Amino acid sequence: MKRLAISVLTLVSSAACAQVSSQQVGNQTYYSNGATAQRVGTQTYYSNGVTSQQVGSQTYYSNGASKQQVGNQTYYSNGTTAQQVGNTTYYSNGKTCRKAGNQTHCD
Repeated sequence: MKRLAISVLTLVSSAACAQVSSQQVGNQTYYSNGATAQRVGTQTYYSNGVTSQQVGSQTYYSNGASKQQVGNQTYYSNGTTAQQVGNTTYYSNGKTCRKAGNQTHCD
């Protein structure tokens, strides 16, 4: 289950160890690792077969993972946390992601 949770977080550019960038075009997100995600209302469909549903500040994934947004902090069910400061998000695992327009670059 932990591997599946990390797989989802990799898609959303949060807990991956490798550098992943993304580009959002409408309701579709394209990731540099070849993955895609499509958002329809509160539901998101990922190319690895996982789906997620947003309910208020909470997001639930079909593989059992979840995340909760509280202000500029995000808490992931695998123990990772993230803090957004302006256009930059800092993760507790050392990863940093910067958003510029519809592009997000992580390192």
